[in-house]
Amino acid sequence: MVEQLKHECGVAMIRLLKPLSYYKQKYGTSAYGFNKLYLMMEKQHNRGQEGAGIASVSLKNEPGTEYMFREKAEGKDAITEIFSRVTQEMAGELLMGHLRYSTTGKSGLTFVHPFLRRNNWRAKNLCLCGNFNMTNIDEVFDFLTAQGQSPRIYGDSYITLELMGHRLDREVERLFVEAKEQGLEGTAITDYIDDHVEMANVLKKTMSHYDGGYVMCGLTGSGEMFSMRDPWGIRPAFWYQDDEIIALASERPVLQTTFDLQAEDVHELQPGQSLIVHRNGEMKLQQILPAQQLSACSFERIYFSRGSDRDIYQERKRLGEQLAPAILKAIDGDVENTVFSYIPNTAEVAFYGMTDGFRQQGYNVRTEKVVWKDIKLRTFIADNSERNDLAAHVYDISYGSLRPYKDNLVIIDDSIVRGTTLRESIFKILDRLHPKKIVMVSSSPQIRYPDYYGIDMARLEEFCAFRATMALIEERGLWQLVNDTYLACKREPQRNRVRDIYEPFTVDEINAKIVEMLRPTDMQSPIELVFQSIEGLHEACPNHPGDWYFTGHYPTPGGTRLCNQAFVNYIDNKQKKQN
Repeated sequence: MVEQLKHECGVAMIRLLKPLSYYKQKYGTSAYGFNKLYLMMEKQHNRGQEGAGIASVSLKNEPGTEYMFREKAEGKDAITEIFSRVTQEMAGELLMGHLRYSTTGKSGLTFVHPFLRRNNWRAKNLCLCGNFNMTNIDEVFDFLTAQGQSPRIYGDSYITLELMGHRLDREVERLFVEAKEQGLEGTAITDYIDDHVEMANVLKKTMSHYDGGYVMCGLTGSGEMFSMRDPWGIRPAFWYQDDEIIALASERPVLQTTFDLQAEDVHELQPGQSLIVHRNGEMKLQQILPAQQLSACSFERIYFSRGSDRDIYQERKRLGEQLAPAILKAIDGDVENTVFSYIPNTAEVAFYGMTDGFRQQGYNVRTEKVVWKDIKLRTFIADNSERNDLAAHVYDISYGSLRPYKDNLVIIDDSIVRGTTLRESIFKILDRLHPKKIVMVSSSPQIRYPDYYGIDMARLEEFCAFRATMALIEERGLWQLVNDTYLACKREPQRNRVRDIYEPFTVDEINAKIVEMLRPTDMQSPIELVFQSIEGLHEACPNHPGDWYFTGHYPTPGGTRLCNQAFVNYIDNKQKKQN
């Protein structure tokens, strides 16, 4: 993807099942758990570079000494920074890590996970982190305030911490009453509570309030560890267990690399399911909420997840392979005078699939590394006013890789979102090679709708497909359609009425308008766009049917409501500017 998107976030958890002395004796270090957590977080650095945090809980510390630790830092070097602060005193049996990208525009150490809620009762201490974005935080906030609570910060992370903390308090108080009824006194009550906390009760009372995509993770001071996946399976989580450790991460190959495992050794946490590890080390999988229609995010497979995963690697290859017929049509069958290449780095695997697709049809394709990612400029952290200038300098080309005016250039990317970098950089530098024709290929379909489940795509006007469609509407005088859609979005928040604006146009018509809008004014080479089809996407990624970016079919009511609101906001802002 030439324009990187921010994705919230990555999680890592470890429960050591043996005494700490066991790891010292077997592995030569008492920091075995932290070493593994560090590796798990570094292997997920792709999922968050704005901040990182870790937490640990020791089950052996005596009263009067700290037993629950947390470290947080900001910036791309946050992982190194927080682990440099780890001390012997922080060693514990429960470890948790988090990597953050903000999708809300909120930055600063205050918003870096994990979040910690303190109490003198060990069982009431709660440390929380997650890969999540909630679409109905207003309703949850109202629920909390109606109970008399007053959250200090308005944000889904803090509100979730307070709501879950409130339910954890109630669970502890329930057990306190039970202990008293059994005639227990003093520390015997505390021991009874610590031994009988049911995190499933807390999760059921908490997570039933939410609409969104999430993997929620947490530790308690008494030694409970848990992770829960949303009922639609939007966000991913994987776990592994042996007689020494229980571990969980956002991606399967992270666990494979860290613990030297085969793919079959790692299990996927199922939708609505929670992995709960009691303080005694006993693990159970428990269905907290009923699983809904599976909507595992296809964008995870196309772009965000590590391509080293066995299944993701094959899926990305298939996405490229399936495009061969459409590409062949775009170059008028002239494979002999065509060079095939890709936009580094995430489109490389789809490129292999694309060229395999041609070879399977008997063609001998010519491949070159035409585009280079020249310097590590992060266009996505720049303000909009600076982004265009930065984008123009991120990429460079291999001069002499094409025969000028004779060779077509087919170049594949995993997706085309805003189109800014294509317009400001890619198309300009490719034109220097003087190709007969540029065929720009996307291994994903046109991105038409915002995301509200943890990816930085919240505004319709960011998408070149949406802007092209609105331009076509204006050209053809279809403003009644816009007005009808605007009113319908207000009137029917439960149905995605934004889909209506795309109905009058074919994919090819929108493609042509995108080219017109993104083509630099002084460019000579003709351009054609080829996008993956919705059918091809589902064929390549059959177990990840979540396609709301492309179809507008949101899995939850909150996603649909926010998409409609995005269109209302777009029209309102447009009218304000005109006035």
